[in-house]
Amino acid sequence: MTLTPPEAPTPTGRSPQFHAVMAAISRVAPLSRPVLLVGERGTGKELLAARLHYLSPRWNEPFVKLNCGGLTETLIEAELFGHESGAFTGAQRRRQGRFELAHRGTLFLDEIANAPMTVQETILRVVEYGTFERVGGTETVTSDVRLVAATNEDLPTLAAAGRFRADLLDRLAFDVITLPPLRQRPDDILLLAEQIAMQMARELGRSHFPGFSAVAEAALLTHPWPGNVRELKNVVERAVYRTEPDKPVADIIIDPFQSPWRPTASEVKDDASLAPSPSPLQPFDFAARITEIERDLLSRALAANHHHQKQTAAFLGLGYHQLRNQLIKHGLIGNGRQSGPSAP
Repeated sequence: MTLTPPEAPTPTGRSPQFHAVMAAISRVAPLSRPVLLVGERGTGKELLAARLHYLSPRWNEPFVKLNCGGLTETLIEAELFGHESGAFTGAQRRRQGRFELAHRGTLFLDEIANAPMTVQETILRVVEYGTFERVGGTETVTSDVRLVAATNEDLPTLAAAGRFRADLLDRLAFDVITLPPLRQRPDDILLLAEQIAMQMARELGRSHFPGFSAVAEAALLTHPWPGNVRELKNVVERAVYRTEPDKPVADIIIDPFQSPWRPTASEVKDDASLAPSPSPLQPFDFAARITEIERDLLSRALAANHHHQKQTAAFLGLGYHQLRNQLIKHGLIGNGRQSGPSAP
């Protein structure tokens, strides 16, 4: 029986940046060489790693994944290379590692920058020679694996600082594909949002998705999306389920924690706030310092409430007109002028 390759996972996009990445994936997929995927969180590195695998000659062999973040050195070593019975407390029987499980297939290592240096050395040996030993064992294990690694870190900078093995970086970087963040793909935002919304509508048992209002589209297009597609998915799904089935989505809630009753946690002080204040024994301009503090607090409160003045007033325990007087006093808005698109 002739096996037919499954359809490779296909991300959604139409921007030039998206097509450039897809072309790079297709170009390198047929080669059994390591590939390094670099991009911010939520840009789809795992999805593209799967596409690399299913477009390669290894498509009918295992596609095995491991996230290197948050694992101790012992645990990640055992996960990657397996262990023998009695190798450590709790190791009651021999266990295969990801390199064995991925034999003749593809191994995807996410957050590779978090792998301990000793583990990086063993990964390098496997990439170079295709052999390793299980934890607690002496038997040489052979593994034919195509390695795809991913990171949101600047690995050359880490290597220069001695925090990542430069020789491993050399081997991983046969080709490096850098994924553009969503804010650099404006043509894809509404396309992705529409697709996510239709999927959510189907999940809710709705017959169709009525679309987004113009205000909602503007909110989606102007947000910088630090969490990229993952953040967009949360925002759109939340908006769809909160909207009546036959009405277009009009209310986009970017920050689900936003509330006038949100409890305030102790702020993490930055370096500037840790600087010593002028000693009261030394002369300084008291009025100017108080004005500076007031203006800084107002600016931070506005930013935390997306420049929505009524929410900012509630946030600060002020009346709306009290807040506006303070904003005018400190030059944060003009007299009679609105402050930002979200102002009432």
